[in-house]
This record gives sequence, structure tokens and C-alpha cells, in this order.
Amino acid sequence: MIRRILFASLALAPLTILLHYVASPGETWEFVLAAVALVPLAWLIGEATEHAAEHTGPGVGGFLNATFGNAPELIIALIAVNEGLTEVVRGSLIGSVVGNVLLVLGFSLLFGGDGAVDRRSSFVSLGLVGFAVALFLIPAVPGWSGDPERASLDGVSTPVSVALLAVYLLVTGRSLRRHRAAHDGADPDIESWSFRAALVTLGVATVLTAFVAEILVGSLEAFAEKAHLSDFFVAAVIVAIVGNAAEHGGAVVVAHRGKITLAAEIALASSAQVAVFLIPAVTLLAWLIDPLALSFRPVEIGALGAAVAFTAIVLRDGRSSRARGLALLAAYAAVAVAFGIAGDR
Repeated sequence: MIRRILFASLALAPLTILLHYVASPGETWEFVLAAVALVPLAWLIGEATEHAAEHTGPGVGGFLNATFGNAPELIIALIAVNEGLTEVVRGSLIGSVVGNVLLVLGFSLLFGGDGAVDRRSSFVSLGLVGFAVALFLIPAVPGWSGDPERASLDGVSTPVSVALLAVYLLVTGRSLRRHRAAHDGADPDIESWSFRAALVTLGVATVLTAFVAEILVGSLEAFAEKAHLSDFFVAAVIVAIVGNAAEHGGAVVVAHRGKITLAAEIALASSAQVAVFLIPAVTLLAWLIDPLALSFRPVEIGALGAAVAFTAIVLRDGRSSRARGLALLAAYAAVAVAFGIAGDR
């Protein structure tokens, strides 16, 4: 049923693009349509990379999953960089990590109920995010005074990004196998597409995502103004949730089927992947457009660090329960309120 709805809603992408260039429905409506249209596109990219992985083996297939699984967030971030919306870029990336750690894991534990999670694996992922937070402090702290976009912070952000990517490469084999296993567990009955069909689907979905993401970013400021929300809040909460929506839903469905361990793997491995792969990748690619400083604000660093510490406490004994899920969701609500109060820099 859910798959049929997602397939049907793929029509929203060309509709959104058509309305943007032909009818001009207004930036507020464009933002809403683009946000909704990104959800099935993110799901389709995940499907295509998973089917491609069946033909390439776990190594190359895992790399495809890792790279294109984050395509919507990557495209949104690079378009925002091109538009000069650096606060939107940083907010959406931090919001993605926090959302995986608290929101997705929280819903997974809530729907999964009592059970066990892989404590060792969970703490490896949390440790990677914690390591990323520690390195983010290097360019972030100097950015708390003076111009947060100054060239010296761009320069400091580069070695930080290289170091994070080096760590990612060291653990990529294990994390990518886990990522692949998570998708296999979530959709065990799907027949594999041909490799050509998977690549064509992946290409078309990525191109559509680029167009829709451009519309989303272009209408973000107008939507934020109409909704009386800061650009930062829209990016860190709404855009971050939309960019991960398909993967978020997959984790919750898996948890509801009783596979709590697998659901926790999806949520926490995804958060680690964004922290040590996507954020540094965006930073390095931004040099081709406009340098991006990792000058995160105290509220962003604090939220990320607190999310890691609180989740570690919740999972300290490797057990899951609905009460723990509710606790994580309450923590995410507190972070969202903090993001709302913080407003734009």
C-alpha cells in the first residue's frame, strides 16, 4: 500500500516543475509542493541504488547506496551554497544528524516497543558523530565572534573535512554493509531490477531531484517569511526531515515489524554517515562554487552534542522500549524549540 502511494506520488515532481515554469503558483505553494515531491524522489533513489547493488556486489553497491542515498540532501546543500544561503546549508545538515539520532530512533523505539538493540554498533555510530562534533568545534568556536564566513574559517574547515572523510573511509566497508543489510531487511520480497533499469531510474530521479531542490531552496525564504519562521528553523527542521523522509519511514516500518535492532542501525548509521561523509563532502565540493565554513553556532553544536549524549544514556544497556522512544521524541521537540528560539544568526 505504501509503495503504491509512493509510486503514484512520483507524479508530483514533474507537476511541481511544470507549475514553477508555467503557472507560477507562488513561492509558498512552490515550497510545499517541492517539499512533498522530494519524499517519493528520495525513496525512488534509495530503491534504484539498492537494486543496482544487487548487480555490483556489496562493495560498489554499498558505495552507490552511501553516495546516492544522500543525493537529495547533497543537492539541496549545494544549491543553497550557490544561492549564498550558508546558514540554510549548515542548518539542514546539522538538522539531518539530530533528526536521525533523536526523531527517527525515537519513532523506531516507540513503534518497536520492548526489545534489544546492537549496543556495540550503536555506540560506534554515536562515537563517530561525537568525533565529528569535536572536530566541528575547530572552525565553529572562532566563528562565534567576528565574521563567520571569513576566509580563515574556510581554510580551517578544509582539513577538518579531510580528516572526517579519512575516518569515513576507514569504517566505510562495515558501515556500507550494514546500510545494505538494512535495506534488504526492509524490503525482502522485491525482485531485482536489471542493472540498466536501475541506473536509468537513478539518473532520472537525481535530475528531477535537482530541479525540485532548486525550487525548494528558491522558495524557502518566502515560505519562512509567510510562516513567520526563521530560515534556519525551516532548514534545520523542515528541510532536514524532508531530505530524509523516505529513509526515516523505512526505519519506522522495520521497527513496527519487530526488527528493532535493524531500525536502530538505519537511524544511527545514517546519522554517522551524514556527520562524517556528507558534511565534509559538501564542504569540499563547495570550493567549486563558493567556499563554505563549518562555523556552526553554539545552538547547533550544543544540540548535536546533547543529542549524542542523551541517546547514549537511553541506549546504555542496549534495550528498547516505548518509554525510551518517547524520551527521544521529547528531546527532539526540545531541540526544535531551541532552533525556533535561536532564529537566524
